[in-house]
Amino acid sequence: MHIAARATRASLLMLAAAVALGSAVAAERPVSRKADMTVREITGALFKAKPGKPVDLSRKNLAYLDLSGLNFKGAKLRDADLYGVDFTGANLRGTDLANSRLDRSVLIRADLAGANLAGATILRPTIYTDLTNNPADAPRFPGANMTGVRVHANLSGADFHAADLSGADFAPLDARKREGVISALADNKLVGCDFTHAIMRGTDLTGADLTFAHLAGADMTGANLSHANLSRADLSGADLTGADVTGADFDGVNLLGAKGLDTVKGIATALNFNTTIH
Repeated sequence: MHIAARATRASLLMLAAAVALGSAVAAERPVSRKADMTVREITGALFKAKPGKPVDLSRKNLAYLDLSGLNFKGAKLRDADLYGVDFTGANLRGTDLANSRLDRSVLIRADLAGANLAGATILRPTIYTDLTNNPADAPRFPGANMTGVRVHANLSGADFHAADLSGADFAPLDARKREGVISALADNKLVGCDFTHAIMRGTDLTGADLTFAHLAGADMTGANLSHANLSRADLSGADLTGADVTGADFDGVNLLGAKGLDTVKGIATALNFNTTIH
């Protein structure tokens, strides 16, 4: 009877995990493997592009193409389907990627400085060349417009300094995870990321791993940091007015010069707050 009970429990746990994962996968739109253009056509168009006249690839389906190493010269990729596209080492500086789908894309060493990623989705991309998670492989987003972006990824070591992440959603892909539901989907990992002077007003970082993150001078007004791991993070000079830190881990956090601490929600439930530097 005891063995049967354990078997039943194991089955239920596996079912719960499958349901949680299935609900997240089901949220992804279908992917068409028939791209609207070939790599040769895209490469040719980019090669011929004149200064001030970016190539317009808006609303194109480019799923699964290998576009690694290309210089997009500020191309327009609004509403494009870039599912599974390989952007390894690509120069995407200043490109317009608003509302594009970058899910499952390869962003190893991709340069997205100053790009417009407003409303885009970056779900489970490939960021590192191997399992060592070398920060040097991480993509760069300095100065990018990432308002309202939806992210689920391990982006540890990525550069977001001076980027606008207002309303960005880094919450768990499985919304029920915080309710104790078993999930195969990990929380967002943003270990050592550079968010210096970034605009993060209303950004949802629920459960995110922000260990050793650089958040000095960041505007985190109204940000949701509940259950986030902020261990050893630098929040010196950051504006935390109205932020929610319920259950967050503040072990060794630098809060020197941080603003709005008297308005922070859930600070009484924050872990290791007594070890902060302030």
